[in-house]
Amino acid sequence: MNAEVAAKLELIRQVLVTAEVAGVRFKGTDWFAWVTAGASNTVLLTAETGVAEVLVTAQDAWVLTDEIEAQRLQDEELPAFQLHVNPWADAAVREAFVREATNGGKVCSDRPTATETALPDLLVNYKRVMMQGELERYRQVGSKASAAMTEVLSSAKPTWTEYQLAGAGAEALWARGLHPALTLVAGERRLPLYRHATPSNEAISQVAMMVFCVRGYGLYANLTRFVCFGGKNEYSQLHQHIREIEAQALNLCKPGVPLNAVYHQLKQAYERHGYLQAIYQHHQGGTCGYLAREIVANPSTTDTLSANMAMAWNPSLPGAKIEDTFVILEDGKLENLTFDPSFPSVEIAGRLRPIPLEIT
Repeated sequence: MNAEVAAKLELIRQVLVTAEVAGVRFKGTDWFAWVTAGASNTVLLTAETGVAEVLVTAQDAWVLTDEIEAQRLQDEELPAFQLHVNPWADAAVREAFVREATNGGKVCSDRPTATETALPDLLVNYKRVMMQGELERYRQVGSKASAAMTEVLSSAKPTWTEYQLAGAGAEALWARGLHPALTLVAGERRLPLYRHATPSNEAISQVAMMVFCVRGYGLYANLTRFVCFGGKNEYSQLHQHIREIEAQALNLCKPGVPLNAVYHQLKQAYERHGYLQAIYQHHQGGTCGYLAREIVANPSTTDTLSANMAMAWNPSLPGAKIEDTFVILEDGKLENLTFDPSFPSVEIAGRLRPIPLEIT
């Protein structure tokens, strides 16, 4: 069992004592990846829970799954964990095992049933702060995701439909072993109309935005990029404003800063640029990690940022948006996990930030 898993099991067992519970069940795709140091229980990409779960007691840790999944999980995902295998058509066998393993005691879970309780806040907060091994995996996910984005936008054509661009994006992510959890595309007509532009069959024409929400090792990297053709970029001023607005938020992101302070900083930055209603027209992002958004910042989110916490802000205006996934390092500096040096950028407040890729 690797050191990361061992450290997490030790923390979980401390929680067992303080919360006075006999066991903890991790059912969600996010928690499963966290406790197993990046393994996956996902088959259906859109499901919040997977084909296996983890049960931790004071003495043992098991992966609970059914006979369909057990061999693959043991061979490819979970060599360090014990498996308890139930018949796929008889989930009651699993529940009986949980009762036996916990001596019928209280159990908490990330997806609690009527007889279970929610996870303690201590554990929830711990998941949001990355260990060094998690950061190394996160860097791999971010690097591969941004390389996929650059590859696809560099080969895009104005005659492509939004479906084609999104499909090429998904293909490039799968080729790198990443799950395309979300791929948004807006071409020239739809770009100024919709913040969350799910792809359509329209041609992208002279400008397009593509958004990735990418999962690897259970960790989510979020990024947004633009491409324009023939030197046409009617939104260049809006892009500059968005880069300046984002810089105000990034400058504030330090350990101990509450998320609502960053929200209010963004609100003020919009207003200084003359966009009085922009803060209300789209969420501005927040922290991320084993969820695409762990916490979305709003006026009342008092949760604080900390070292080794990841975040992705996405300020936007009609026709312009910016987004990358950053982590706050131990020294308080920000590291851009989704930076690609081969994608065009400009320096804003000491950081290289992406600009639209121009294809002539």
